[in-house]
Amino acid sequence: MRKWIITVAALLLASTAQAERLKDLASIQGVRSNQLIGYGLVVGLNGSGDQTTQTPFTVQTFNNMMAQFGIKVPEGGNVQLKNVAAVSIHADLPPFAKPGQTIDVTISSIGNAKSLRGGSLLMTPLKGIDGNTYAIAQGNLVVGGFDASGADGSRITVNVPSAGRIPGGATVERPVPSGFDQGNTLTLNLNRPDFTTAKNIVDHINELLGPGVAQALDGGSIRVSAPLDPSQRVDYLSILENLEVDVGQAVAKVIINSRTGTIVIGQNVRVQPAAVTHGSLTVTITEDPIVSQPGALSGGETAVVPRSRVGADEEKKPMFKFGPGTTLDEIVRAVNQVGAAPSDLMAILEALKQAGALQADLIVI
Repeated sequence: MRKWIITVAALLLASTAQAERLKDLASIQGVRSNQLIGYGLVVGLNGSGDQTTQTPFTVQTFNNMMAQFGIKVPEGGNVQLKNVAAVSIHADLPPFAKPGQTIDVTISSIGNAKSLRGGSLLMTPLKGIDGNTYAIAQGNLVVGGFDASGADGSRITVNVPSAGRIPGGATVERPVPSGFDQGNTLTLNLNRPDFTTAKNIVDHINELLGPGVAQALDGGSIRVSAPLDPSQRVDYLSILENLEVDVGQAVAKVIINSRTGTIVIGQNVRVQPAAVTHGSLTVTITEDPIVSQPGALSGGETAVVPRSRVGADEEKKPMFKFGPGTTLDEIVRAVNQVGAAPSDLMAILEALKQAGALQADLIVI
């Protein structure tokens, strides 16, 4: 039988809202990372590169690279590049990254290379969505997986050998424009939109810096006045991001993961008056054939006579009742008192939701 795990998410030991730093609750609009992508070649592989007969773009890329160095590959030449693989490179350019700084890059094979272990990425430009080059990547790959095969066809693969990383493998060449130092206001976007949290942030900032400094645009955004000087703006945000604000309680939810058997129940889950009974019926069928032996001189033949035994066993489980406004702690206690297994809790919650007695969102993933 599948083992189920019950996780009581929320604060069972504390009934009041917990204060958190503003830097953990919100991000500044415009201060964000940007995705970069590139296409290049990994060389130096130990015969585990692309099969050029099936990946002609690898040969085409190789020929273009050689042409840049003044080497022309004869047309129609049978080029076999077992040590070369065509790859895609992607990276995240963090906010405020300046030319000369380095970022990590991830390399993935786009052909049929078996492994990138031991390979080196040749100089590759990384471009943004606008088509401009923001970084240059190059270096030796670090591959976490490996692939090995024997002459008899046996093969073993651990993790994914066709992808790897280069820590600090790209050098930033161009900064991304940011609106951080523009205008006289900044907008804070909540990581989890909540009207109560937004109100608490506005009240806290206005209480500290004066009325009208902060205004809530909606449940997920707050506009605050900011100095025009960039240096003063940094000091200003350093004060704001360390403010501790009471967070609004999350919406009552029950999340059931049917694949892993995990049940997560939020603190604010409530149950309306309802009665629940739990039990199971077990039917057992046993085959116990007997041998029929004829009497002496009767002329009969020995035969096997089937004999079945059918039994039923029903567990005697009591019915329990949920009163109005039953809390999460009372639900778990009631389920444990009747001896219900964690797997039965999922059926009970679904039944309560169908009956309209569960005051929470039931999400099955």
